[in-house]
Amino acid sequence: MQQLIECVPNFSEGRNPEIIKAITEAIQSVESVQLLDVDPGKATNRTVVTFVGAPDDVVEAAFRGIQKAAELIDMRAHSGAHPRMGATDVCPMIPISGITIEETVAYAKKLGEKVGKELQIPVYLYESAASTPDRRNLAVIRAGEYEGFGKKIKEKKWKPDFGPAKIGAAGATVIGVRDFLIAYNINLNTTSVRRANSVAFDIREKGRIKRKGNPILGEIVKDKEGNPLRTPGSLKGVKAIGWYIEEYGIAQVSMNITDIRSVPLHIAFEESQKSAIRRGMVVSGSELVGMVPLKVLTDAGKYFLRKQKRSTGVSEKELIHIAVKSMGLDDLVPFDPAQKIIEYSLRQNGGRLVDMNLVDFADLTASEAPAPGGGSIAAYVGALGASLGAMVGNLSAGKRGWENRINYFSSYAEQGQEIKRQLLHLVDEDTLAFTQIMNAFRMPKATDEDKKARSQAIQEATIYATQIPLKTMEVAFESIELCKAMAKKGNPNSISDAAVGALCTKTAIQGAWLNVRINAKDIKDEVIKNQILEKAKAIAKKTDSAVNGILRTVNNVIG
Repeated sequence: MQQLIECVPNFSEGRNPEIIKAITEAIQSVESVQLLDVDPGKATNRTVVTFVGAPDDVVEAAFRGIQKAAELIDMRAHSGAHPRMGATDVCPMIPISGITIEETVAYAKKLGEKVGKELQIPVYLYESAASTPDRRNLAVIRAGEYEGFGKKIKEKKWKPDFGPAKIGAAGATVIGVRDFLIAYNINLNTTSVRRANSVAFDIREKGRIKRKGNPILGEIVKDKEGNPLRTPGSLKGVKAIGWYIEEYGIAQVSMNITDIRSVPLHIAFEESQKSAIRRGMVVSGSELVGMVPLKVLTDAGKYFLRKQKRSTGVSEKELIHIAVKSMGLDDLVPFDPAQKIIEYSLRQNGGRLVDMNLVDFADLTASEAPAPGGGSIAAYVGALGASLGAMVGNLSAGKRGWENRINYFSSYAEQGQEIKRQLLHLVDEDTLAFTQIMNAFRMPKATDEDKKARSQAIQEATIYATQIPLKTMEVAFESIELCKAMAKKGNPNSISDAAVGALCTKTAIQGAWLNVRINAKDIKDEVIKNQILEKAKAIAKKTDSAVNGILRTVNNVIG
């Protein structure tokens, strides 16, 4: 798996588009990194930039962005609603794929050392990269902000991890490694910052200071050492504060969700809504600052569908739509999944077969081009079979009088959606495998060393091209149990659809079996060849009897 790191630097400029453009152009000058999002805020006077790439490329791109920000942003003249201490205020790195948090820490330190040494900017390491436990928390490091850091940095306790112990016009920068963090704002139907803060105190982990009697004016309750006691909020790992956004004329609760496994986005929304209602307000919508993983929104979509007592086995697109509408993510500005979901931004527009319309896909298949071929078509037919199984599951879950069986059918529909997703991926993967074989045959063969490398590349590509249709067989076979269950217990009005789904699955498996055999004949390693053929043959043999059983069930019902 390719190593990928996401980097989300926050620059202390949100109003001057020329400065923002200069910084993002510096980042993009490292061609191998991909800029995913640029999110400026006028009220906060802050821009959140998101980009991804290989570790060393991300380090270089981040350095260039920090360097450009230091050239163009003078913190002595900066003001904004968000706490800040430097031109590049914070620069977190997040492991995305193929790399651990521990491995990512090494790259954060590499960046910090480079910034401190070459740019003479004080650098503090935080979160997983922190040099001491008291530097894990960004808020603790940033306390005092730019205006107070001239004095703070001279304290022995606050000597920077890298760079000089003095503050210049660019301020100081915090660099670190963390799990994925969601910056999320809740919109309230009020202009009162005090009321927004009351909601923030209800939900954030550290809650509010305990007081006797009046919760605002009452005497502070302290422990034996004289420290104020606190009443914790409802959401662990959540930081939140209330503020007023003049641009939209509303107060918001601005929060950072630092552990999305413990506090999913939809739970943060729901808890905010409960608090607001208790205090005579309502949540009118919300907004995501920056990007999120796809799962954040699909999980939210499923959560709200369950509340509606509907099947969760709908398409990815529908889940996202439900999540957006349920949380009002389009309340202030239109919500564009391609701009807000990391996986969607990484997709190359027009580069995938499954992004084509049906006519164009059929026309390309029927052309003189050798790909897409039978392997891709087999995977696509299998995806249609899984889709039909999911459809019957959804129709059954929504059938009047079957309300007590929603979870049963919904789980099958979800299974069908996941099988469909994997098979659609294999549509393109099969064509990619063919391309790799062609590229291997085009390798030079002028010397003995060239010939050896070419031969090895051809064999590796051939094995891969054989494993892909085998994978298609394995994934498609999972649809048989789905279609069988839907044929026996699903909505009787859709029983024929379950049978057609089973027939599509059979076609997919038989087609992929043909591709396995024709590709395997060129594999020289007899052990690998026989392993693949034995697995594929066993699946093909089980398929015929299983599908015939489904057809008998359906024919007995419809006559």
